[in-house]
Amino acid sequence: MDENKALAELLFPNVTQTPADLEKLFPPRQLEEGARVTRFAPSPTGFLHIGGLFAALISKLNAQMTNGVFMLRIEDTDKKREIEDGVSEIIKGLKAFGVTPDEGVMGFNEEQGDYGPYTQSKRANIYHIVAKSLVEKGFAYPCFCSEDELSSLREEQEKEGALIKGYFGKWAKCRNLSFEKQKKLIEEGKPYTLRLRSPGSEDKRITFVDLIKGKIEMPENIQDIVLLKTDSIPTYHFAHAVDDHFMRTTHVTRGDEWISSVPTHIQLFSVCGFKAPKYAHISPIMKEENGSKRKLSKRKDPEAAVTYYAEEGFPKESVLEYLLTLANSNFEDWRRANPDADCSEFPFNLKKMSVSGALFDLTKLTDVSKNVISKMSAEKVLAYALDWAKNYDEKLYSLLSKDEEYSKKIFSIDRGTAKPRKDIAKFSEIGTYVSYFFDEEFKTDLSELPENLSKETVKKVLEAYASTYEQAADNSEWFAHMKELCEPLGFTPNVKEYKKNPDQYLGHVGDVSTVVRVAVTGRKNTPDLFSIMTVIGKDRVLERLNAAINSLS
Repeated sequence: MDENKALAELLFPNVTQTPADLEKLFPPRQLEEGARVTRFAPSPTGFLHIGGLFAALISKLNAQMTNGVFMLRIEDTDKKREIEDGVSEIIKGLKAFGVTPDEGVMGFNEEQGDYGPYTQSKRANIYHIVAKSLVEKGFAYPCFCSEDELSSLREEQEKEGALIKGYFGKWAKCRNLSFEKQKKLIEEGKPYTLRLRSPGSEDKRITFVDLIKGKIEMPENIQDIVLLKTDSIPTYHFAHAVDDHFMRTTHVTRGDEWISSVPTHIQLFSVCGFKAPKYAHISPIMKEENGSKRKLSKRKDPEAAVTYYAEEGFPKESVLEYLLTLANSNFEDWRRANPDADCSEFPFNLKKMSVSGALFDLTKLTDVSKNVISKMSAEKVLAYALDWAKNYDEKLYSLLSKDEEYSKKIFSIDRGTAKPRKDIAKFSEIGTYVSYFFDEEFKTDLSELPENLSKETVKKVLEAYASTYEQAADNSEWFAHMKELCEPLGFTPNVKEYKKNPDQYLGHVGDVSTVVRVAVTGRKNTPDLFSIMTVIGKDRVLERLNAAINSLS
């Protein structure tokens, strides 16, 4: 037995399988030609960032456009930073916005698919099989350096002014230990990590094509990076290479902070005998502040957390629609040409992604969301509103759920028309939007009456309207009645006439309508007044008119 094999047996005495066994266990996927296998592989170390949701969406679209597979893999090798319920929060966040995986981690202790486990902490044996093979081939070795020794090494490099720092070449103290020395230290119980014996050279460079950023040239990796930590848990670098190969990942979408690691990753795939996936590195989502741009911050910006959008009540369709405007520059042109199409029909293309960071704009999201909600059916809006209110606004939930048919009528107003109103951007606004429809919330408030009308004139208008009010058959009949009231009260039914001769009239038909609107709703600006009064009903309309009249007495 040669020394590499002897060392491998010493380090991994209980590992009996080989990478060839894993190849049989996780064979190439039987997918149609060109189908892409993508993944989202977060660590459960904090809340799901909007940038994470964005990356997951891109990965899902990349697979979806090719009839491929989108996976959720949990990279939980950093147990010190892992937070309680971190995995659940990731799954919940993705599900809330419809970015659901085809396979992988689907719920707490729930996985789906033939290429798992999809949680790294459950894949120790797989990593050890590959690690053992690397030792056998001379591409990995145990490193017995303590933290203090590594710290001293870094200090030496600083003193010497080394241009390249790290564990490599002459600085790699354990790289060339004899087998006898290695065996002795292992048998003595000396703690060790397993490092890559990098075949890289300082004078060589690698070139790869990033699917977003294009052709990139970088120095070859020369660092003997850690593969397995002292507790035998793999590092991100090693685990991701093993996982992506045996899960048959073809395309990796991730943040561009990982570009610097590509030479290391490509090298790892090479020494393991694996084909590297294609990489697409996304620039971070930016925020404009005081005339400059910065990364959207977990610490500073509440909108950085995906939970923010759920709490505010942005529907998933709005968030996804907005993220697509950030993803592809041609999305808005496509939307204008396809106003009623589902955004899943958009022909997403990685090549049309911005090389620089997309600028996140809450105002733009709000506009997008208003448009999205305006196109929803009343049933869907009510369902969304009830779901949001059940979690975040008990009083609103009680109002809306008390009589769902009545609530549905409220949301039906100005909906389904050629130009629907765009009053609602998020469901946290619903309470304000619907409050005047409910007697429990309505209070007579005439503060928004037209300023050009006296108290006496307003009272006369309301008395005249109340005394003749009948529920009209349609909007035109209702408006005709409003016009009939004008002349006896000193108003003109013709707005243009009023603009020509304002001194001859107290106002025009719009002013009369506004007086009634404010009395019935407490607001100057509302959806169609005829529809509002139809929903509220004659009795309540008259009650509110009389209450307004009495308040003016």
